[in-house]
Amino acid sequence: MQKIITFGEILGRFSPPNNLRFSQATSFEVIYGGGEFNVAASLSNYGLDVEFVTALPQNAIAECAMRTIKSFGVGYKHILRQGKRLGLYFLENGASGRNSTVVYDRDDSSISQVQPGDINWDEVLDGATWFHWSGITPALSPNAAEVCLEGVRAAAAKGLTISTDLNYRKKLWKYGKEPKDVMPELLSYSNVILGDVDTALFMLGKDKLDPDYTTDVEAKEVFDKVFELLPNLKTLAMTYRNSVNASHQIIGGLLYNEGKMYRARLNEVTPVVDRVGTGDAFMGGLIYGLCEYADNLKKAVAFATGACVIKHTIFGDVNRASKQEVLNFIESDGSAKVDR
Repeated sequence: MQKIITFGEILGRFSPPNNLRFSQATSFEVIYGGGEFNVAASLSNYGLDVEFVTALPQNAIAECAMRTIKSFGVGYKHILRQGKRLGLYFLENGASGRNSTVVYDRDDSSISQVQPGDINWDEVLDGATWFHWSGITPALSPNAAEVCLEGVRAAAAKGLTISTDLNYRKKLWKYGKEPKDVMPELLSYSNVILGDVDTALFMLGKDKLDPDYTTDVEAKEVFDKVFELLPNLKTLAMTYRNSVNASHQIIGGLLYNEGKMYRARLNEVTPVVDRVGTGDAFMGGLIYGLCEYADNLKKAVAFATGACVIKHTIFGDVNRASKQEVLNFIESDGSAKVDR
């Protein structure tokens, strides 16, 4: 039985309704989510045992976030209740040719103030089989980066599978370090990575290659360069995205494992309801696929891609699709006929 631990931050999200601009807003829709929690929620939807580890303050707003965590059936017994504030972000949803815009308000949030030694990783990881983190957490503060490294080291010592979503967020790296100063050691423990080759090379302090992913030969060559730098890496996956505009996306998926390339079909999504969390939906689908379809990696990447595609049609940070909905999608032609 798989038991998965995810570590990161859950935030409050404030967005004007009905695709309004910030300057037009007289009210905001409020929900709670964040990269690593979104992954945990997806996995819980698919029936896996999953626990989310974070730090939250003791106040009424943090209790709203806790209720969200509990509502998805995600474990929470190792969440620290300390610090002074819940991180926030403001989202202006784009439409057609207008991009979405994010403004962060997460300085000094509880997770960024966590100290090395605050989390008993031996206890947290007891009985676990998988540990997931993303590049967002070490971007928040030196402390968060050090605590993330503690978790990764503890997971490696226990023989857990370690997965990482690279999740580069330029606006978050503000404490004097660049990804190349922090991420190489963290990524050296990773067995599964979600992210494109150039983002991986950037985080490892190497030059970008601007590869052509449409041909297996070139894709394999550049994927191999990442594997050469990360000896514990077993699987590298990425979404293949063509953004026609904010309301029209074309989504596929790639997975590279043991020298073999696996591709999921391309899917058109229009109109897009909510793009936020779609990468997390892919990550959740990927972890589930690798756990449940380890002997069928084409199906694993198809499941991840299907989860990502469906999330584009769902409002909020979290993918609320069930396992059967994803399976139905990947086994159909994507026409979305009425289920009568």
